[in-house]
Amino acid sequence: MSKPKQKLKTTKRLMLLFYVVLILMTLFTVASYTWFSLSRTPEVSDMALYVNSPTGMEISADPFAEEWQLQLSFADTLDADGILKPITWSEEDQMFYAASYGIDGRISDIGEPLNDQRHANKDNADGYYIVGTFYARTDQEVTVSLSPAVEVKEGLQGSGTFVIGTPLWNAEEIIHNNGGSGAEYAIRIGFKIQKTTSNGITNKGPATFIIYEPNSDRHIDDTRGYADTPSIDGGASLVPTDRLIRQTTSTWTEAYPVQREAVIHTLGEFETNTDLFTLEPDELARISVYVWLEGQDVDCTNVIGHEAQILASIQFATNSSGQSGLVPIEPTAPAEPSETTDPVE
Repeated sequence: MSKPKQKLKTTKRLMLLFYVVLILMTLFTVASYTWFSLSRTPEVSDMALYVNSPTGMEISADPFAEEWQLQLSFADTLDADGILKPITWSEEDQMFYAASYGIDGRISDIGEPLNDQRHANKDNADGYYIVGTFYARTDQEVTVSLSPAVEVKEGLQGSGTFVIGTPLWNAEEIIHNNGGSGAEYAIRIGFKIQKTTSNGITNKGPATFIIYEPNSDRHIDDTRGYADTPSIDGGASLVPTDRLIRQTTSTWTEAYPVQREAVIHTLGEFETNTDLFTLEPDELARISVYVWLEGQDVDCTNVIGHEAQILASIQFATNSSGQSGLVPIEPTAPAEPSETTDPVE
């Protein structure tokens, strides 16, 4: 081969390698900006927590309250409304961490420690997640679990446990748009459960942190199949699998004919055990409910954009009498048929 031809061939190879490196650098840049682009979304409001206790279970935001209730508003457990920004849970440190950024705007470290006092239920730059705490007591031994999602009113309204993008009415196109914008795939809800004595002060053993992962089998790019969410501690999942509650994807479709005030929900099913804790008459359970955007999730990407509105419902159940016990974190209750208001935005 002549030298000019060999030089031309070498040049082509170098150009090909250059383009390969350029493509890889582009992919790396997108990945490194995953958390950064979500730093302004979304805001959470108008959530409500209700407890219905036919088995004798009662709840209160104050363990020293003279009168305990069968129903409690989630708003009563919060200091203020908060916003969600991408964070991640460290099982090793038992705390949340946020990302730190370099002068170029890229993530330099995922090591900014967060705490409930400064970073929860804030609607300013310090806000990252929301948390509400209440106490539960019972007059008999019960096992408390998450209640599965069920359809009522011929599929036009749902109850139980699910997370879904809010359907937003588009008057110009006469359809609903998905207000979640994919954020529903990155949402996590955690339950920190601390057993105490009947006075609510003395702890009985260590607290347990359980993570509920909704929409676990579908992704923002519409691919299917479960993907582990790796921990910054080095593990394959955020918590051990026996403390991870997975649910298949909940979706909605248009009613026929299309109606502004109604959509049809297809609700996900649990794939794992949903038990949270047991409770005896001589003890209390202090339950802190955390809601956050999980930055380590493969779906916490730039595709979500800067706004997202999420419809979330969490419902608890007990097994002592075969009836529902704790009943739900639920956004503003929909009318009949279900409305497309924005309870979580």
